[in-house]
Amino acid sequence: MRVISGKARGKKLVSLEGMNTRPTLDRVKEALFNIIQFDIPGKRVLDLFAGSGALGIEAISRGAETATFCDNSIDAIQVIKTNIENTKCTDKSIVLKKDYLLALKYLAKNNQKFDIIFLDPPYKTDFANKAIEQIIELNLLSKEGIIILETDDANKEETIKKEDIQIFDKRIYGRVILIFIRKE
Repeated sequence: MRVISGKARGKKLVSLEGMNTRPTLDRVKEALFNIIQFDIPGKRVLDLFAGSGALGIEAISRGAETATFCDNSIDAIQVIKTNIENTKCTDKSIVLKKDYLLALKYLAKNNQKFDIIFLDPPYKTDFANKAIEQIIELNLLSKEGIIILETDDANKEETIKKEDIQIFDKRIYGRVILIFIRKE
């Protein structure tokens, strides 16, 4: 795993050992960032279910103003902090060790808004659906903000509650599906 482009280009990222996390493949990450490359500079990013922090770090490397990384695993938090230090992104990073629902409530309580929210929850859970509902309900998305969901569920689009949101793009890379969502 590496940073693909920007000021930290080529830096290797540490990943978590074991089967509890599944880093976004470099080819999927590259495709994703090619799609949103012009939307990143100066933006505030939330990397929920951050794992290694690769998506948020890539965004900072490409000019994001800040990235907030959230994971509930202490091992993931240690890896995220190592990757942030190795890529010299410390001054633009906030790391939260919290369950995703508690993190979203905490961010709302602190009047945070994000332009890009990456959701890469464990597959085979309903965390994505709950997170999207909470993001909209707690008004964490900026006016022009987007949510990018990574999933392997071909039917995930059908299970997402459609009130107040619009799915405006969907890309398939092998078994990985990226769903792009914005407020209605």
